[in-house]
Amino acid sequence: MTLEILWFILIAILWAGYLVLEGFDFGVGMLLGILGKKEKDRRLLINTIGPVWDGNEVWLLTAGGATFAAFPEWYATMFSGFYIPLFIILIALIVRVMGFEWRSKIEKESWKRKWDMCLIFGAWAPSILWGVAFANLVRGVHLDENHQYVGGFFALLSPFALLGGVVTTLLFLQHGAIFISLKTGGEMRVKARALAGKFSLASIVAAGTWAVWAQVAYSSAAWTWAAVVVAAVGLIATFLANAKGREGWAFIWSAVAIVAAVVLIFGSMFPNVMPDINGLYSLTVENASSTKYTLTIMTWVAVALVPVVLLYQSWTFWVFRKRLTVDHIPDAIGLPSLSVPKAELQD
Repeated sequence: MTLEILWFILIAILWAGYLVLEGFDFGVGMLLGILGKKEKDRRLLINTIGPVWDGNEVWLLTAGGATFAAFPEWYATMFSGFYIPLFIILIALIVRVMGFEWRSKIEKESWKRKWDMCLIFGAWAPSILWGVAFANLVRGVHLDENHQYVGGFFALLSPFALLGGVVTTLLFLQHGAIFISLKTGGEMRVKARALAGKFSLASIVAAGTWAVWAQVAYSSAAWTWAAVVVAAVGLIATFLANAKGREGWAFIWSAVAIVAAVVLIFGSMFPNVMPDINGLYSLTVENASSTKYTLTIMTWVAVALVPVVLLYQSWTFWVFRKRLTVDHIPDAIGLPSLSVPKAELQD
């Protein structure tokens, strides 16, 4: 195995970690407007991901940084060609952070509602657009002889790509609903479990259609059929485990399905990293990679630091492993009044 192939696999692993971990964050955010009918319900949902959402975003930063360092040609072509959807994702992630940080600063219903809308938008937009982006990497895009994207924004919105956006959205809704049922008790747990069952059925249909389409039309590797089968087994097992009230197993199987989807995506692309739809000017792991020296340094850094990140995140999930209910959510405490009583003024 060459260093180029090794880093292609490592970047796939980073994206798998991001989509599994941030996937349930996005799912909870999208469900905020569905399950969060009351203020305490919304605070409960936010608190389920409050301790972990920012740590989960580290996987995106690492995946983007690794792509930039290991495959600069891929990074440059992808981020220029996908500029508009990636810019929308960036804006969505920014307003999402603002929603987490600012909604509790003022005890006013209208203020909280505005930031709740930011949280919801910050979950829906990336969920759809990540699927569109990855579907285009599987299908291929229009590249010229200089490996520059020349297709335009609307060329990215093919039926295959749009179905990819539907698939990631449904997978994250399923993943988020299962996470809520795993992390909460009482009425919220019951509602989330019921929604998870519905989203699981929809995911089986949409993801199954997209995966078979991707394999038949765009994958040149027979072994990626194994990823299609694993994803199908994962989705069916998710539905069955959720129906039996086994939230832990449902969450594991949901994660397995997402990982299998990433394997299908990257397996279908290989040895390309940015396929040309006409097959003439594709960027490959060889012609898009950095120097051997750079890849060697990156490998040693990854060996040293990745275990630290995994241990830290595992510890975080362990510390915040308990279920939450609305009984754990204290009543809102208003901000101190700045007015001075008249009696004190007279004294």
